[in-house]
Amino acid sequence: MKAMVLNALCDLEKNSEPLVLTYLPVPVPGEKEILVKVSACGVCHTELDEIEGRTPPPQLPVILGHQVVGRVVDSAPGAKLFRKEERVGVAWIYSACGTCSFCLEGNENLCPEFRATGRDVNGGYAEYMTVSEDFALKIPGVFTDVEAAPLLCAGAIGYRSMKLSGLKDGQYLGLTGFGASAHLVLKMVKHRYPNTEVFVFTRSEKERVFAKELGAVWAGDTGEEAPEKLDSIIDTTPVWKPVVEAMKNLKPGGRLVINAIR
Repeated sequence: MKAMVLNALCDLEKNSEPLVLTYLPVPVPGEKEILVKVSACGVCHTELDEIEGRTPPPQLPVILGHQVVGRVVDSAPGAKLFRKEERVGVAWIYSACGTCSFCLEGNENLCPEFRATGRDVNGGYAEYMTVSEDFALKIPGVFTDVEAAPLLCAGAIGYRSMKLSGLKDGQYLGLTGFGASAHLVLKMVKHRYPNTEVFVFTRSEKERVFAKELGAVWAGDTGEEAPEKLDSIIDTTPVWKPVVEAMKNLKPGGRLVINAIR
């Protein structure tokens, strides 16, 4: 199969093509695993962190990619949840022990045995990949492959952040940083909370224009003051300054949800 392989960590300013097209054997599914023929794989900012070593793969070479959509083409003995040709998704959580207190609470990402797709094991920048059937996700038919892929990362963390915000219909919500996750949060909020007004903070003028096109009532720079004090703010940036600036825009008792920082 063809795969885009990361052979070594690097500085992307010095090496803009760190992934190498490589021909590899098609992987064989192990116990309770399925073999997935990949049809789409989203690109995430986390891949930059993996390539440059901020969240480095434990061993190299490795195939990146953790927003994977494809179809089941084979399964190992004991794998019974999916039929051949059934469409599935594979997200960031590749596996966890399933028995520790974190797993039993639904916080598999905190499991001591947690493994990340495309970092700790080969991911979806390839024609095929394997995954345990317990960590494969059925994809609703309403989405195309390309539409579904980003929902497995940006969509999932955006939805989680929206829930953690405690937002109620009619309250004011701020979004600081306006990448893929925030785009999807804005669309979800407009659907679920039609009377909520959304205020966006981002350094990019292009993103501020886009935010208004998606339904934001106001968009300004990271350090600007919004025209209203906000009930909740979701931060999706990987840096500290927007967190500090966001605090200035919260109402007393407001809630700041930080969903990405390094």
